[in-house]
Amino acid sequence: MLAGKRILLIIGGGIAAYKSLDLIRRLRERGAAVTPVLTRAGSEFVTSLSVSALTGEKVYSDLFDLTDEAEMGHIQLSRVADLVVVAPATADLMAKMAHGHANDLASTLLMATDTPVLIAPAMNVRMWDHPATQRNLAQLLADGIRVQGPNSGDMACGEYGPGRMSEPLEIVAAVETALGQGPLTGKRILVTSGPTHEPIDPVRYIANRSSGAQGTAIARALAALGADVIFVTGPADAAPPAGVRVVRIETAQQMLQAVEEALPADAAIFAAAVADWRVASASLSKIKKDAGRLPVLEFAENPDILATISQRKTDRPTLVVGFAAETDDVITHATAKRVRKGCDWILANDVSPATGIMGGTENAVHLITADGVEEWPRMSKQSVADKLAARIAAVLC
Repeated sequence: MLAGKRILLIIGGGIAAYKSLDLIRRLRERGAAVTPVLTRAGSEFVTSLSVSALTGEKVYSDLFDLTDEAEMGHIQLSRVADLVVVAPATADLMAKMAHGHANDLASTLLMATDTPVLIAPAMNVRMWDHPATQRNLAQLLADGIRVQGPNSGDMACGEYGPGRMSEPLEIVAAVETALGQGPLTGKRILVTSGPTHEPIDPVRYIANRSSGAQGTAIARALAALGADVIFVTGPADAAPPAGVRVVRIETAQQMLQAVEEALPADAAIFAAAVADWRVASASLSKIKKDAGRLPVLEFAENPDILATISQRKTDRPTLVVGFAAETDDVITHATAKRVRKGCDWILANDVSPATGIMGGTENAVHLITADGVEEWPRMSKQSVADKLAARIAAVLC
């Protein structure tokens, strides 16, 4: 419950603003007080009267309202709340936050606050996928801003994809987590991510096309539910999320050591794309090109991290989740892998080049458990992570 908590709610300008009215109702049902800030664009979609009636408080909108400044200056307004929530967070608001603009009340409050901030993005799928928005998102995450969503689905503009604002109850859950009341609070969860780099010599290595995006999204989703996340990552393209403990490694052997040192844990999610083999005797100096002759590389098998942890006699996590990246007979191979490795769940996906999943922004997975196979629709990797985190919470709590 949120009794005694004060939420400063900034309502951005987008069709999803109508959901903010239900969000206010849900927050107040749980005992929170909601102070509303309605942007000029937001007032095109919902009225001040509606917002005020639901919050029971005055709606703030104008930076230069001298009466409001006498009652509560914008600096004070930004700091009396326990949490600042931006819903919907439009592409414009995200850009202002990422670049430090402060040309209206909402952006000024966000610049002036020392209170934690949670945003719920909502925009057209093309705007969400635009490199500028993704750069801004990365900056906000690096700045410690919490992000809930967006979800994938049909949009008011007729397109389909990620960009729908999370549902009010999803945002409420994120609010509870941000205020230290998440369902995974007190749970320690290990997540591996990214590729491993197996050296050939000091300048060359064997790797794969994993970006680390799915593992990063999973760590972020678990942290958002209050978990203490240990994030063991190889040299990934995706930056680690804020609010987790990061352990950086290069090779599979280093990853296994880091994983074992992180135990005990309540759950372990092995999303890393670990190289199956390494060069048996990596050269200590650069291998020179010799005209007419090719170097001969002898390989050794890398440790099987998922099987090692799944089959531990002591300190085995309550829930062990693996991934199966396949290019054919996905469910058959992944089902056999779950039994062979001894893990509890396997998330199987088709990484054939035609799918665009390996290194892409979306995923389509099958959740394989002892009870059978559950097919999830294609969605953003963050949506996959959010759904998985909710399932993990249901098991651990």
